[in-house]
This record gives sequence, structure tokens and C-alpha cells, in this order.
Amino acid sequence: MTEHRLGIIMNGVTGRMGTNQHLIRSILAIMKEGGVKLDNGDTVMPDPILVGRNAEKVEALAKEHNVARWTTDLDGAIANPDDTLFFDSASTNLRAELLRKAIDAGKDIYCEKPSAGTLEDAIDVYGRAEKAGIRHGVVQDKIFLPGLQKMKRLMDDGFFGRLLSVKIDFGYWVFEGDWKQAQRPSWNYRKGDGGGIILDMMPHWRYVLDNTFGNVKSVSCLGRVNIDKRWDENDEPYDADADD
Repeated sequence: MTEHRLGIIMNGVTGRMGTNQHLIRSILAIMKEGGVKLDNGDTVMPDPILVGRNAEKVEALAKEHNVARWTTDLDGAIANPDDTLFFDSASTNLRAELLRKAIDAGKDIYCEKPSAGTLEDAIDVYGRAEKAGIRHGVVQDKIFLPGLQKMKRLMDDGFFGRLLSVKIDFGYWVFEGDWKQAQRPSWNYRKGDGGGIILDMMPHWRYVLDNTFGNVKSVSCLGRVNIDKRWDENDEPYDADADD
């Protein structure tokens, strides 16, 4: 039985989602369990390199979790042939271009949703990935939640009969950041940085609906800014101009 190394470029993991969901609860958890066992008895062991723009933050994160490799040189990491999988959870407005770079370098790709800031870019990235013959995927974690798994099973068994309408409440409150730290990065609430709840959360709605109740045929959506002042990671106030 052989252990196969899987070099993973993890970009944008200094943010809350990247650190908790993707690094700690996914990659590090897999490593702690001894890797992924294959049907032939072999094992795949992740070997991540953490990438971020702030050297101090990414180095501290690597040391805290005993990750041996980290860098601020994203282009250099993508160019390394020993790391074959590129993961991105950085800001949405940069994602499409980073995915194109990774695809051109022959990397398999996996990323946070959405895969791009526009439909045109998303289709372009998908087409490039297919043409390159690489493995590619976008986060669809909610369909694996226990409640939705049970719902899907009941749907498939015909428990509910013929559905005429569905109402779903989906989400959680994000603090403004003044008296209690916000649970999401500040760029999520700045339009110029690719923020906005519609672009951020509608992908979750789409795959949940498609995989549970049926295909989405059309969408009507009203977006607005309800809270126009928030506080960032440095406790500094900023204008929140993205739909929330």
C-alpha cells in the first residue's frame, strides 16, 4: 500500500471561512485522520501550502496549525509542478482570473462559490477547465447537511406528494462589527471589492433548489443596503455599500 502526496495550493485561507471551513475542518482534519483511503488500499495525503497577501497573517496561521509551507508569492506557488490542486477562497472579484491562471498551469481547481463575478466569466472559466481536461469543482456543501439529506430522501420517497410551493429561510445574522466582531470579512460588504449578499448567497440557493426540489427556471430578486455602516477587522468604520 502506497501513500500518495497531494500538493494543494490554498489561497485566501486567512479569512474566517478559509481558515475554519476549508483548512481546519477539511484539509487538517483529513490529515489528522491519516489521509483519504482509496479502494485499492492506497492513501492520499494532502500537503497544503498556505497563500496570502499578508505575510504576518499567513505565517502565524501556518505556525498555529503546524503547516510547514506558506508563501505570499501566489504566481510562484501556481508555477510549482509539485502542487497539482489549486483552491481559492479569496475575494470574488479576483477569482475568475486566478482560476484561469491555475487552469493554464495545468492545475485541478476547487473554489468557493461563486466561481466568478459575472455569468460570462463563470462560463468562460468552466469552458477553459473542460477544454484543459482538468478536474474542477465549486463548493456545494449545504446539500450534505443532515437536514437537507433527510429532506432529499423524503422527496425521493414521495413523502410530500405533489409540491405546489416551497418557502425556505436560509442564513444567519452578521454583526456590524462595532460592539461585536463580524463573522464575515469586511470585503463582503464593499461593492468595489466584489461584495454583496446576492452574489455570495444565491449560488447556495441555486444548488440546494436544483438538488432538492427541482430546476430553477427564473429568478426575481430585490436587493438593497440595509446597514450602510460597519466596522472592519481592524475595528475601523467603513461605508458598507454592497447589498446585504
